Amino acid sequence: MTWEVLSIIGTIAFAVSGAFIAMEEEYDILGVYILGIVTAFGGGAIRNLLIGVPVSALWEQGMLFQIAMLSITAVFLFPNDLLKHWKKWGNFFDAIGLSAFAIQGALYATEMHHPLSAVIVAAVLTGSGGGIIRDLLAGRKPIVLRSEIYAVWAILCGVAVGLKMTDSPLELYGLFLITTLLRVLSYTYKWKLPNRPFRMNQPL
Repeated sequence: MTWEVLSIIGTIAFAVSGAFIAMEEEYDILGVYILGIVTAFGGGAIRNLLIGVPVSALWEQGMLFQIAMLSITAVFLFPNDLLKHWKKWGNFFDAIGLSAFAIQGALYATEMHHPLSAVIVAAVLTGSGGGIIRDLLAGRKPIVLRSEIYAVWAILCGVAVGLKMTDSPLELYGLFLITTLLRVLSYTYKWKLPNRPFRMNQPL
């Protein structure tokens, strides 16, 4: 049950996120649907490739595709007054999608009895893969690689699930809420990982 709920939450959140960004970039209706679907299912496709699950398994998720399509349609039909608040709510939907899919990806890998390292990779790729593809298709630098702390929260989900620190449904939902809150705090207060800029032809 936990698996299905997290899948639905993540699918809605990332489908909405992809659709919003497509509309922000002034894509046509086909582009809005494509970017929404790719955002919702791209991370799962990458995860399946790396942990040995046929990508075709994604096509067995008919209900999730219907949910994604309905979510994208709802966004496309939103009044313009609501769309103006995308900057405020876009990161929140992204945080929800990251948390739900990171936990779902980790659960997927543990059910296949993969080691902790694979569980963490599955959490990161499922949680952030769709967002990376979305940003690349929208002509943006992937937020996971340049902005506030993002993938770290997916790593923590992978560790918590892989080490059986969160096992019961209640604990998993608690992990989901905590991860979402941490992501919200990280973009609200602009927490960032250290970086080291390098530019060629700098004066000595």
